[in-house]
Amino acid sequence: MRKVLYNLWLFLFLAGGTGLMAQNLNPEKVTIFDSLEEYKPGKGDVIVHQTAAIRNVVGAREYGPNVERTDNRTFLKVQGYRVQVFSGNNQRLSKDEAFKKEKEVNQQFPDVPTYVTYNAPFWRLRVGDYGSHEEAYYMLRQLTNAFPSFGKEMYIVREEVKLPIHEENGYDYETNYEE
Repeated sequence: MRKVLYNLWLFLFLAGGTGLMAQNLNPEKVTIFDSLEEYKPGKGDVIVHQTAAIRNVVGAREYGPNVERTDNRTFLKVQGYRVQVFSGNNQRLSKDEAFKKEKEVNQQFPDVPTYVTYNAPFWRLRVGDYGSHEEAYYMLRQLTNAFPSFGKEMYIVREEVKLPIHEENGYDYETNYEE
């Protein structure tokens, strides 16, 4: 009996942590328990008995220290990859060049986030938030094709990135691999 309860608890914990449950961004969150117990005509009745401790643990990934909310979007901050497009240490010229190249990248790829940062003495332009090296490499190839003059400067860097979380499916991270 103890093993069955442990397996149920483990399943519910993992189901909540991997985004298999529906959640709203309002304070009163909808959990997997609410979804299972929802009345649906022609379907059977499901009653889930669990402690408050288990109910509070399910879905905790969306409310942890590595979760960031902006307006109506939720992001998971994890170690991932970005494409470094520019890096320079000439104070005035590098800043202007970083913002100029950011503008060019934004014109060509308006949906891809860009980040201009200054960490003395370097100005850097990094592009994208990618969970895998393959996604970053795909973007690197697109940038190389779009901006051949930037080609030798660009490479993939490992950095903390913000991946969007979708309420129902886990990650709302779709990459189109069109050639």
